[in-house]
Amino acid sequence: MKRTDYLSWDEYFMAVALLAAQRSKDPNTQVGACVANEQNKIVGVGYNGFPWGCSDDELPWARQGSFLDTKYPYVCHAELNAVLNSISKDLRQCRIYVGLFPCNECTKVIIQAGIEEIIYLSDKYRESDQVKASKIMLDKSPNISYRQLKTGLKDVKINFVPPEM
Repeated sequence: MKRTDYLSWDEYFMAVALLAAQRSKDPNTQVGACVANEQNKIVGVGYNGFPWGCSDDELPWARQGSFLDTKYPYVCHAELNAVLNSISKDLRQCRIYVGLFPCNECTKVIIQAGIEEIIYLSDKYRESDQVKASKIMLDKSPNISYRQLKTGLKDVKINFVPPEM
């Protein structure tokens, strides 16, 4: 008899996105994204961080202050990195899994890439102009949908110790 407590595809891809977020060096917000195609294969993963070659010790991580003294002009979001890191040039019919609802800039990238569905966990910035703009664009785009992941899971355990033989 097979196991019944295995992860659904949505839970699996979201877990990959959440695991990718653990690579982020941002002291305040760690976000990961995972792009999966229609065959349920991962084609891109990313997390928020500075562009290649830009030292995360030299650029600021601050959230407040003058614009150039904050992280905002420098950080590449997880969704952008997942699309740029994709092993496929064609992301049509793909889904993107992300911990936070995408900002307007990432939403533009997602739409332009042809991704058909956004699955997210948190919409905590729903009152921000960036997320409002995202939803306006998505609601006007006939080929893309979005939904919040509904799951009974609170966590997924990853064990680095191999099982005893």
